[in-house]
Amino acid sequence: MRIRTDDEVYRVDAVWLGPPKATFPWRARYVAWGVGIAVFVVVLAVERQLRIPFGFFSTAWAFVATILITRLITAKINHERPLGAVFAMWLRELHTPRERTRGGGGAASATKIRVTAHRPLPKHKRQQLLRHSPAPVRR
Repeated sequence: MRIRTDDEVYRVDAVWLGPPKATFPWRARYVAWGVGIAVFVVVLAVERQLRIPFGFFSTAWAFVATILITRLITAKINHERPLGAVFAMWLRELHTPRERTRGGGGAASATKIRVTAHRPLPKHKRQQLLRHSPAPVRR
């Protein structure tokens, strides 16, 4: 007995080929059109913030950037992973708590360290000096 899966149902994409009798030469899913329009608006806004003047070539490069970014985004989207789920996953990844890599405290400071003019003798030299020194004089 052979069990058939429901993969054939999901192989059919919701694709808009264009108006009747004037179809586009490329296939694009509905979600790609929506993402592309939003990305195009964002790319144009970024161009204006970078003080790139509005013109033919700047708009053409914005269109090329939009196509590349849209293809990148829609490559991650399918029927098992819709746009809303990918966006929610991205937001969760962005706001998740991270392990702290910085050490606690602050910069090291020498303000609590006492500094003397002479260097203390090593322990074995101090003991020799104490053994050979005369007894203290009492007055």
